[in-house]
Amino acid sequence: MRRMLILTLILLAVLYTGFCVVLYLNQRSFQYFPTPRRLGPTQMAGQFKSGDTLLQLTVRPHAGPGAVLYFGGNGEDVSSSVDPLIAAFPEREIVMLHYRGYGGSAGTPTEAGIAADAAGLFDRVHAQHPDVIVIGRSLGTGVAARLASTRPVAKLVLVTPYDSLLAIAQRQFWFAPVSWLLLDKYESWRYVPKITAPVLILRAEHDELIPAESTEKLRARFPAGQVQCVVVPASHNTILDDPLYVRSLQAFDGR
Repeated sequence: MRRMLILTLILLAVLYTGFCVVLYLNQRSFQYFPTPRRLGPTQMAGQFKSGDTLLQLTVRPHAGPGAVLYFGGNGEDVSSSVDPLIAAFPEREIVMLHYRGYGGSAGTPTEAGIAADAAGLFDRVHAQHPDVIVIGRSLGTGVAARLASTRPVAKLVLVTPYDSLLAIAQRQFWFAPVSWLLLDKYESWRYVPKITAPVLILRAEHDELIPAESTEKLRARFPAGQVQCVVVPASHNTILDDPLYVRSLQAFDGR
């Protein structure tokens, strides 16, 4: 009986270890869902070379000091999200990054790679437009927050943001040692102390993916008066379609 118990425990340990190995090796397939670019090959298209990696952009050109730099969600084709930005920012150039592996961009998405791409792209845009509003949505809020901690961002907009994707993953996979396994943790809270730009947080009232407490935890880390928070009566995936989304962006831009 004792031997049978020991063998059972050994088998369970082997199975659990195997599960953790599979989870580790395939984790990025749970985080990133590359999407093709829906707009035509030349419609608002642009390119940016980050190191040796050629990345695709969606760009609405506009002369002048102002620009908007947009980072999308983990399954978002950013070109499909350009119309609300055009409505909200008619006097700004709009630049949207297709992450590595997304929309025809070369490479494979990783947190470190995307962060480096975002910083290089900001530098290029900022050289032509000194007043840059940075917008991140969902996964992209972690990209945007990290960027705003190291670059002179004029204003920062976080749409359906989280405090830490690691914390959310730990809740979902409570039975696994996620803190050891997860490579791309997207811990936005780490960058808050170095963000000096005014911040607008847009939270989806019926967000089924990002817990409200995670968004609130991030908001509470900012000093009093730095953050405006708007609750949009929408879900995680429909927030861009709500008229309040555009109106909130317009008001934050001072129009």
